[in-house]
Amino acid sequence: MSAGPGAARALGGPLASHWPLLAVCALFLLVAALTLDDYGVWADEPYQRAIGNATLDYLAGDGEGAFEQLRHPTNRYYGVAFEAPLALVERIAGLGASRDVYLVRHLLTHLFFLTGGVFCYLLVHRLFGNRPLAIAAMILFLLHPRIYAHSFFNSKDIPFLAMFMISLYLAHRAFRRDTLGAFLLCGAGVGLLANLRVMGILLFAAVLVLRALDLALAGSGEARKRVLLTAGGFALIAILAYYASLPALWTDPVGRFAEMMRTLGTHVVVPYNLFRGEWLYAPDGPPFDYVPVWVGITTPPAVLLLALGGTVALAWNGMRRPREVLRDGPLRFGLLLLILPVVAVGAAVALEGNVYHDWRQLYFLYAPLLLLAAFGLQGVMSFARGPWLRAGAYALAGAAIAVTVVSMARIHPYADNHFNVLADRTTPERLVSRYDMSHRRDHVRERALAVILDDHPSGNLYVALNSGFLEIWQFPPDDRERLISTRDFRSGESNFLEPHVRQPCPVSPLAAGAAVRIYANTLYCVVDPVDWLGGLRLPSQAIDASVRSVYDVWRDGRQLTYVRDGCPPADVEEDVNGPRFFLHAVPLNADDLPPWRREYGFENLDQVLRTSTARIDGNCVAAIALPDYPIAAIRTGQLTDEGVLWEAEVVFGEAAPDYAAARREALAGEPLARSVYDVHLAGRALTYLRDECTDEEAEARFFLHVVPADQGDLPEHRREHGFDNLDFTLAARGARIDGDCVAVARLPDYPIATIRTGQYDETGALWQEEFALPDGE
Repeated sequence: MSAGPGAARALGGPLASHWPLLAVCALFLLVAALTLDDYGVWADEPYQRAIGNATLDYLAGDGEGAFEQLRHPTNRYYGVAFEAPLALVERIAGLGASRDVYLVRHLLTHLFFLTGGVFCYLLVHRLFGNRPLAIAAMILFLLHPRIYAHSFFNSKDIPFLAMFMISLYLAHRAFRRDTLGAFLLCGAGVGLLANLRVMGILLFAAVLVLRALDLALAGSGEARKRVLLTAGGFALIAILAYYASLPALWTDPVGRFAEMMRTLGTHVVVPYNLFRGEWLYAPDGPPFDYVPVWVGITTPPAVLLLALGGTVALAWNGMRRPREVLRDGPLRFGLLLLILPVVAVGAAVALEGNVYHDWRQLYFLYAPLLLLAAFGLQGVMSFARGPWLRAGAYALAGAAIAVTVVSMARIHPYADNHFNVLADRTTPERLVSRYDMSHRRDHVRERALAVILDDHPSGNLYVALNSGFLEIWQFPPDDRERLISTRDFRSGESNFLEPHVRQPCPVSPLAAGAAVRIYANTLYCVVDPVDWLGGLRLPSQAIDASVRSVYDVWRDGRQLTYVRDGCPPADVEEDVNGPRFFLHAVPLNADDLPPWRREYGFENLDQVLRTSTARIDGNCVAAIALPDYPIAAIRTGQLTDEGVLWEAEVVFGEAAPDYAAARREALAGEPLARSVYDVHLAGRALTYLRDECTDEEAEARFFLHVVPADQGDLPEHRREHGFDNLDFTLAARGARIDGDCVAVARLPDYPIATIRTGQYDETGALWQEEFALPDGE
């Protein structure tokens, strides 16, 4: 039976009434289609892709071995509910070329982000019954500059943000309908949310707390039964959805979950984080103002003002009508939005959460922040009585949106580095010196290569490409053929590798036969590498006549360049346990050091060879950037687990004439021990000093055995021995400067009973001392 006109109107009516939503979605889809290939591959994307593929391999019967391909063991618990479907689409579609793989990943990630925007519209419409307000909220949600840019390449944090908004909608719908089916659907959503990031447990707990409040207020026995049934159903389905979507838990749910919580709490991968001009050390967690400051200087000011207004309005209404706070409704939901960010940020600070590179791990907080802004905008509308005032309010909202769009367009596709007017933007240099910039974006590198290709219209360009991503999207086929990844060098040798990104590196001029290092997720480029070491432009002489060893070491500005003709394959061994460069820089002023290095007295800039070396035609070159502060001296060379291969020392002209004497003068009081080395206590570290040390005294290994006051403070694997073994070498913890030796070894934080230390070689102990720390240390 065919449907008549009335039926057609009934079906089309609800959809037609939301035509502004359809128009906004169509506009964003059009923009995404036009700009999709402007965003390069993020350095973490191959690892995220590996999570999905490992999960599918596990489901296909490969067992626990499927997870061995993952970069970190914690990844088996990380975002599987999104990564596995992406990998499944890739396999079903038969995608092979990396360009196709990552374009599809970017498209699907962005579509899920837009889905979060649709649910933002639906939630605001449910809260206020106002379509223009819902459209404005949706657009503001989608147009956070940093989040919008991340919505293409960040399959970690963006899906969690979108799913958080979806789960908030499902939670509001469940409480409003108060049916078992609605709470079961909400439980499924929250279970998937926790799969994407374990922080989703916050919303799980919030729903149960609100249900407990409803139980306390329920009058009749029937009402109490309904609350208990819906709460139990929600919790059960949430747990089952979490378990079903995380195959790594299937063999041992309780043990694996405990392992996940333990490893995620100690999972630290990024040691450097620039915040207000200070480098933060990730294991210490963010300071209390870290997240508020980052949110404040990166979020559109209109959203911040509206969210502040919404917060004030909710707090005022809560004080005026305290009883309504306890009962389900917009006021209670709004207060929940206030509590969630406070709890999340408080947990990140208290638990020393791993938050770095702006606030991307907490991007999900933008969902409650935006909904608070919707409360603020609704409050403005309620005061704007009359069509003209209301139109003026919407015009201001439209102007704020237009300003954000223009700002994003001006810096496209680098909106992930957007700062608003609240940031100190006196000069670009000042901004860069105070706040961390995204350096994990390959599209920046692609732009650099475009300039190089334009400057060199013919000939091959040999480049280091991160993570096996070998195709450069923007370039025409002819140029793409000229780009040869040295990770798959034609000679079959390994190859041309990327430097570490810990320190900024200046851009060097490009010339035929010259090596160029570009800081933008840093890379080396070599044009026509025929006898390229001979054409490498270096200073007229090495930094010091003595620094000619296995490698010649040159200083060029703020960079050391290591050059060796005819280096053997072992010099570029990719194994992290193979030969590596050590570089210890001693500043003229110890205050120039990052806070966590000041007690050591030098900057440890060691580089694993595979992250800082190039090998072309059998010759090797490496480059390590020096810090920007004035340097007194450096000690550098190469070492393996067996010991130092070669070493060189340089005291720069501006250095103090006797570094070791100056260091001794800076240490207060008598040493704790006097032997071959004097051993001083400085803070929670021991400083070892030796004037005019011999080669044997510099090369012998130090032993440092710390006996705690409470054996329970020892790491579990050391308790049977009764002491902590902190042995080290001078190459790892010290420097030999102008013939004098200095080393610094950090002590554990627990109370210490006694310390045994000294040096030994293959013949036994060369010297040793045993002592207790001064009272109170």
